[in-house]
Amino acid sequence: MTARIAQLTLDVIDPVQMAEFWSLALGYRVVPDEGRSIHLVPPDDETASAPTMWLQPVNEPKQRKNRCHPDLEAADPPREVERLIALGARRADVGQVGDEGFVVLVDHEGNEFCVLDSAS
Repeated sequence: MTARIAQLTLDVIDPVQMAEFWSLALGYRVVPDEGRSIHLVPPDDETASAPTMWLQPVNEPKQRKNRCHPDLEAADPPREVERLIALGARRADVGQVGDEGFVVLVDHEGNEFCVLDSAS
């Protein structure tokens, strides 16, 4: 058997605010953990094989571009980008040239993620 990605762990300063954003972005349930960590899990058994997200509290703010980031798929990428912006995401420039098949956004704490254009 080979390994699979089971969870994405994200270092955050404000786990509660980040849980609110990411749970709405992904449609995941919020599961508080011991301490200040928060676990986000898929909403039902149909998505049980989807990776979970762990929000791990840290004291230091993000310093540089993420070396690893989530890529999100959506049925209607332009509409999804606008929905995520309405939730508090912002567009980000990480060196795109303009003809990529994705849009780069950042969450409230500056963590990059992409919305993929499945047509690309």
